[in-house]
Amino acid sequence: MAVLDVEIVAADHFVWSGEAKMVKARTSDGEIGILAGHSPLLAIMAPGELVIDPVDGSRITADVDGGFFSVDSNRVVIVADNAQLRDGVSATAGTR
Repeated sequence: MAVLDVEIVAADHFVWSGEAKMVKARTSDGEIGILAGHSPLLAIMAPGELVIDPVDGSRITADVDGGFFSVDSNRVVIVADNAQLRDGVSATAGTR
């Protein structure tokens, strides 16, 4: 099964990285879901909720204050102005 290699960073700190089945975010054009094999993309993120379904473990949700994300060759890089994980997930929970 193909997976996404995901990395989330905020302007001033590391947030999370790991393998995921799906990433969902709100963009300036609306909500988007990313699965493995998605075509390359660069998008501006709108403030709101970012959802990650990791390969192992529970769904991860973060609040973001905008930024951008890129998708290329099953790699998703999210650079947020500010991002905070919800539900007590630590920054190292999904790291490799």
